[in-house]
Amino acid sequence: MSERQLGEVQFLTVAEVASIMRVSKMTVYRMVHAGELPAIRVGRSFRVPEDEVHKYLRSSFIDTA
Repeated sequence: MSERQLGEVQFLTVAEVASIMRVSKMTVYRMVHAGELPAIRVGRSFRVPEDEVHKYLRSSFIDTA
């Protein structure tokens, strides 16, 4: 990934990811630690790339029809 691309990445906090996914912050932390959701560590907190959240949600759809 080039520096220009990295500068265009939008990062979300764990709380923002939890709100988008309608789950608890603890669920997001579990997903990060399990490797299901990529994240970077900034100090003592995590940041998740917004596109990875949307990619995870798209891949999680189950056809119930």
